[in-house]
Amino acid sequence: MKVVLFCGGLGTRLRDYSETIPKPMVNIGYRPILWHIMKYYAHYGHKDFILCLGYKADYIKSYFLNYDECISNDFVLSGGGRQLLMLNSDIQDWKITFVDTGLYSNIGQRLKAIEKHLSNEDVFLANYSDGLTDLPLDHYVDNFLHKDVIASFLSVKPNQTFHVVSTHENGIVSDIQPVTSSNLRINGGFFAFKKEIFDFMQEGEELVLEPFQRLIQKKLLLAYDYNGFWACMDTFKEKQMLDDLYARGEACWEVWKTSEGTNHKQPVRV
Repeated sequence: MKVVLFCGGLGTRLRDYSETIPKPMVNIGYRPILWHIMKYYAHYGHKDFILCLGYKADYIKSYFLNYDECISNDFVLSGGGRQLLMLNSDIQDWKITFVDTGLYSNIGQRLKAIEKHLSNEDVFLANYSDGLTDLPLDHYVDNFLHKDVIASFLSVKPNQTFHVVSTHENGIVSDIQPVTSSNLRINGGFFAFKKEIFDFMQEGEELVLEPFQRLIQKKLLLAYDYNGFWACMDTFKEKQMLDDLYARGEACWEVWKTSEGTNHKQPVRV
C-alpha cells in the first residue's frame, strides 16, 4: 500500500527552522521527523512512498540521495576504515517517489498532482508529515477496509495548552477548562483513502474543506478515535517536547524498536 507524504509546505509556525530547512526535515534526535514517520509506516510493511515536494524540495532530495545508514544503525568498521559491515539497514527496501507539487499548493492540490502515481492503487495512506503516534496502524487500516467509506482520518485529543471557554448569551463565562480535558477532538493527520477520493475533489480545493464536506453529506468519511500517544511538531515548543521524549528514551512512536519490530536482516557490506 503506497504512502503519500505531504512535505512541501512553508512551515511558517516553526520559523526558527523553516527559513533554512523544510519542516519535515527538522530533526528529532539524529533523524528528521519525516524519517521517523516513514520508519513508522515501513514497520507495518508500507514501504512505497510518494513525497509531495514544494518548499526547499532540493533539501529533501539531497538528504535521501546522500543517505548515511551509519547514523541510525549499528555497524562494524575494519581494515583501517576501508571495510564497513552494516549490521542492519533503514531504507534498503524502501521505494521513494519524489514529485514537485508546487511551492504554494494546498494539500488538496498536492494530492491531485500525484494522482497518476496512484493509478493502480485501490487504497492508499497519506500523512501531513508533522505528527507522530504509537497507533497500531494495522488495526487502523483493517478498520477502514471493513467500513463502507471513502476516507478515514485519525481523530485525537489536542495536546496544546489552550483553554476552552463556554459563555452565556450575555458573555458571562459558564465554564473554562484545558482543551485536553474537553470533549474536543481534532484531525491527527493520518489518513486512509480509497481511489474514489479523487471523484470528490476539484481543482484548487483544500482536502479537508470542500472534498470532505461532500463525503460527510454522503456519510463516506470515517473518524477513527485514538486516545494513545499522538503529538504534532507545529511549533518550537512542540519540537522541544519531542526532543525531550527522545532523549529520555520515551519515544513511544518508535514502534520498530519493540521486540516484535526488531530488525533481523542479514548484515550488509558497504
